[in-house]
Amino acid sequence: MSRIARAETSRISLATSCRLLLTIAGAASLAACAQSPVGRQKADIAATGRQAAVERPHRVAALHPRPISRSRASGGDAKQAASRGVASFYSDTETASGEKFDKNELTAAHPTLPFGTKLRVTDTSSGRFVTVRVNDRGPYVRGRVVDISPSAAEALGMVDKGITNVRLDVVQ
Repeated sequence: MSRIARAETSRISLATSCRLLLTIAGAASLAACAQSPVGRQKADIAATGRQAAVERPHRVAALHPRPISRSRASGGDAKQAASRGVASFYSDTETASGEKFDKNELTAAHPTLPFGTKLRVTDTSSGRFVTVRVNDRGPYVRGRVVDISPSAAEALGMVDKGITNVRLDVVQ
């Protein structure tokens, strides 16, 4: 092989090596960008926005401080144990069950109980209680266990306070 042929081969091989090296460096930098915290945060935000409506009931259920568990009453009827927490009242136009909201009915929003469940909501400070029907989902505020309609809030005497500590008993 002549000296010119060898020089040409080494030049080609040097050019190919440089291209290969630049390609590898470019791929590595793109991979690093894909793994950066900024890239992950943007991906998490985009995914959360798309899935928020689907996952909302699960997130709300996770906020429920004390899940209501099954127990047996002395009469043989299945009854659920009490749950305690903070109640508030609300007004809306439509419920999660599809009913039109009526502020004059004794209804409630609960994150996990089935629609139609009857709950006895007892104000722990005054002892007053009201029986409501679950027809909506909520509350969407951390630490609260139930939202009740304005008429139920009036029956409990909590309209002026806005929120109160309550005990929930399933009476269905």
